[in-house]
Amino acid sequence: MAVEKVFPMTLAGKEKLEQELEMLKSVKRKEVVERIKIARSFGDLSENSEYDSAKEEQAFVEGRITTLENMIRNAKIIEEADMGTDGVTLGRSVTFVELPDGEEETYIIVGSAEADPFEGKISNDSPIAKSLMGKKVGDEVNVQTPGGDMAVRITEIK
Repeated sequence: MAVEKVFPMTLAGKEKLEQELEMLKSVKRKEVVERIKIARSFGDLSENSEYDSAKEEQAFVEGRITTLENMIRNAKIIEEADMGTDGVTLGRSVTFVELPDGEEETYIIVGSAEADPFEGKISNDSPIAKSLMGKKVGDEVNVQTPGGDMAVRITEIK
């Protein structure tokens, strides 16, 4: 029997996934079924691009529902007590300065299920997070990224 992957996430992250799942099940699924029904009424399905498109969307929606159900079922909520007191851990916000130019960046380290770089949330599996985990304020860290190595100094953890 295969061991299922655990998805560490904040309570807010789990709630966001639950909302997306509910929307997919109650709204999106019905919309896609209606699109398929309309496309079928056009006749010959072998050359019906609307039907093909609706079936592809249905497959995507059903796949996403399965993925979300798995993530929610295997969620491990990050508790305040799990975060530690002074080092970079899952669920904490870390601010660092790139060396030597001093460009400052702040990210929250989250599980892969709720990572969203546009919201400043990076996955604990990302190269930056992996390099920063366990480090403390003042530590200088070499981060290996696909774009090359970068040196940073941690200035704040909260």
